[in-house]
Amino acid sequence: MLVLNNLRRLSTSQSLLFHSSRLLNSTVYLLLGVRKLFIQAQETPNPNSLKYFPGQAVLGSGTRDFPSRKQAGSSPLARQLFRIEGVEQVFFGPDFITITKNNDFEWAVIKPDVYATIMDFYSSGQPVIDEEKSQESDKPCEVDDETVLMIKELLDTRIRPTVQEDGGDIIYKGFKDGIVLLKLQGSCSSCPSSVVTLKNGVQNMLQFYIPDVLGVEQVEDELDIVSKEQFDKLEKNINDSGKKE
Repeated sequence: MLVLNNLRRLSTSQSLLFHSSRLLNSTVYLLLGVRKLFIQAQETPNPNSLKYFPGQAVLGSGTRDFPSRKQAGSSPLARQLFRIEGVEQVFFGPDFITITKNNDFEWAVIKPDVYATIMDFYSSGQPVIDEEKSQESDKPCEVDDETVLMIKELLDTRIRPTVQEDGGDIIYKGFKDGIVLLKLQGSCSSCPSSVVTLKNGVQNMLQFYIPDVLGVEQVEDELDIVSKEQFDKLEKNINDSGKKE
């Protein structure tokens, strides 16, 4: 029997337990044969993002960002999560999954389906990533000068671990004319306080240690921009259609 069906039955019984450790923190326990799956949901600074810990490795190391359904082709788990109505972005960390929802949906509606999808996926034995697609590397390379090496070292050792604790990541994209170009991923990409995080947190730290840094700017990949434009166009068409009716 599929775990998804089991979960729906258990939702009306005492076999499914939710524990609150913070406002939106909750834990789900489900016995899968002889193995107990443990899922904890934790709030992030972004009210539209929750960080889920399935109790076992997700990527093991590194991060992967899926800002839209179209970009989830390499991950069976991400594809399944995008089938849930209201899910807008998916982000994987070493041991967590960050789900970002559309502002029009409530967590009370989405969370049960997220729990069920994660449980059903881990019981299936499928790999989280089914293709060996290397993510753009932000690690040092031979052509990096001393300033860039220092920027990357600070990002990796002082900044990224903190951002990942909040269910996101920050990726180095370039250094030009004293400006560090960064891309925010996961819960941080749509967080209301992302600009404050960049200017007051990241920029101040980089400038303190590296005098050559004049500022930081958030950038988006071309594919991200295209996806957003397509979404905005679709949303406009839906709204226009509703007005005609």
